[in-house]
Amino acid sequence: MARKGFAQMSEAARLNIVEMSVSELSAALKRTVEEAYGYVRVRGELGNVKYHSSGHVYLDLKDDKACIAGVIWRMTAQRIRLKLEAGLEVVVTGRLTTYPGQSKYQIVIDTLAPAGVGALMALVEERKRKLTAEGLFDPARKKPLPFLPQVIGVVTSPTGAVIRDILHRLSDRFPRRVLVWPVRVQGDGSAAEVAAAIQGLNALPRGAMPRPDVIIVARGGGSLEDLWSFNEEVVVRAAAASRIPLISAVGHETDITLIDFASDRRAPTPTAGAEMAVPVRSELIGQVETCAGRLFAAWRRGAEARRTELRAAARALPTPQNILAVPWQKLDGLAERLPRALRANAQIHRTQYHATAGRLTLGTLRVRVGRERERLAALLARTRHAVRVSGERRGERFAGLAARLAVALRANAEAHRARIRRERERVEGLAERALRAIDAFIDRRDARLAHASQVLAALSYQGVLARGFALVRGPAGTPLRAAAAVSPGLRLDIEFADGNVGAVAEGGRAKPHLEPVRRPRRRRFFGDPGQGNLFGP
Repeated sequence: MARKGFAQMSEAARLNIVEMSVSELSAALKRTVEEAYGYVRVRGELGNVKYHSSGHVYLDLKDDKACIAGVIWRMTAQRIRLKLEAGLEVVVTGRLTTYPGQSKYQIVIDTLAPAGVGALMALVEERKRKLTAEGLFDPARKKPLPFLPQVIGVVTSPTGAVIRDILHRLSDRFPRRVLVWPVRVQGDGSAAEVAAAIQGLNALPRGAMPRPDVIIVARGGGSLEDLWSFNEEVVVRAAAASRIPLISAVGHETDITLIDFASDRRAPTPTAGAEMAVPVRSELIGQVETCAGRLFAAWRRGAEARRTELRAAARALPTPQNILAVPWQKLDGLAERLPRALRANAQIHRTQYHATAGRLTLGTLRVRVGRERERLAALLARTRHAVRVSGERRGERFAGLAARLAVALRANAEAHRARIRRERERVEGLAERALRAIDAFIDRRDARLAHASQVLAALSYQGVLARGFALVRGPAGTPLRAAAAVSPGLRLDIEFADGNVGAVAEGGRAKPHLEPVRRPRRRRFFGDPGQGNLFGP
């Protein structure tokens, strides 16, 4: 009975509860949550990160047992330098509230930071595995650096010390033309600027604007968060796609970023990157001079060897007289035998003629004598013509051989003379260059000697003596720098600019101690405020 009465009373109490609308209840819950928790600090893992077109960021913050929604308003998201991705462990601070439109509670994030270096390193390792699987870090993709680039492109901040270190190192080693593409090297949007700079240098046409032969992406040292822009995927892909050889000079030697794996060469520091880009000019000059000396010595040895070969070949070649000696002797012998042969032939025909004349009548004899005389004259004429033609042919042949031999000897001699003349001109040019180099070297040494003489004269105590001061020495010739070192009766040697004077010390008095006058510190001006800065905006 008592229980039944209590149930009736509870039912009456429930009926007396004030009726609330859904909006009123949601507002009450919102006030309760915000007043109970207010500002909180939460650690968890990011999940389902969404960048909205309005600039706001919506995400889930979870652990192995629970999940809470989070929102980052646009102005706060602009201050976060880290690119948010699912799986990143972070620590956030913000206000806990509710969202009546979906009946859920959420945290409005004011600050967000990685949960430690380990979380960022895990993200870097995961991204490195992904890009390695795509082949962006393959050593076969690496391009060799040019030995001596004409134009060097530098992607860095124009206001830091990095660009000055690079320019100073290039000036010391081998001055080259430098094309600077100014970018932000940390902060929101810096990764996109670095990637755009690499792509822009690759897209430059060869014309009025010089196209770099090598690119240096440089930044000074810093924490992992400061160097995070060079771990972004957009920067790594731009470096891997660069058609121009690229040197990564980010951070110090212990700082490793993903752009180091995608670049063609990694430098431990920006200064080392400049050293990789160009050789040392003085060393190249020394190598060139050494090669020039070796080349000149080799030329001299070659010329001497060719001269010896020419002399040996000249001694081995026969003279025209030796070549024509035997044919001339043979021709002389034939010329001597020809008259005897003609006489013998004529005698034979004469004998035949007399033998026939006895058997013939006078008329027949006359006819046959005429015929024989004509035949003999014709035979003699043919014989003389044949001998003359044979002699002329042999003479022409011998003359042609002699002319060809003389032409060949002259051509060979002219070729050797021309070669010797060219080598002599080359040696004279090298000698002139050597004389000019020696003169320039002597001029530089003279200038250095004159400068050292001026410095010596400026630092010499003789100049101080010429302005009216004196140098006091003791009996041993050592300079005396304090009055306490001089006792009465001590012999002194006082040196003036024009001579020395002896003196004897008497009693003296101590000089009162004066406090040094402090001059007002001047304000240093680092430049004319009316003149612009070369690296400034």
